[in-house]
Amino acid sequence: MLNSFNLLKKPTVRASHRALVGDTVVAESHETQSVEGNQYFPKNAVNWDLLEASDRTSVCPWKGVANYYDVIVDGQRLPAAAWTYKTPSAAAEHIKGHVAFWRGVKVVKS
Repeated sequence: MLNSFNLLKKPTVRASHRALVGDTVVAESHETQSVEGNQYFPKNAVNWDLLEASDRTSVCPWKGVANYYDVIVDGQRLPAAAWTYKTPSAAAEHIKGHVAFWRGVKVVKS
């Protein structure tokens, strides 16, 4: 039976996902959060040796301020190819500290 609590619960994607640059795994998890077509990886699923903090930020009206990272693999720098919400709004609390990817980082189901 469907109740109002079921409608408010944030779904967790149980399929395993990988974030790849070529054959290099940047992140991998079966506990990603899906938001607006992006897979957000838990911070402990990310290979932080491949990320370097960027000065870039952006603001989402409902998630808050995003902080970006460059992804660097085999000397190739992908500027601002990863982002996270360190202090998201209450509506996006479930992705706090999670990392999403774009701009040259391919996210696939594995």
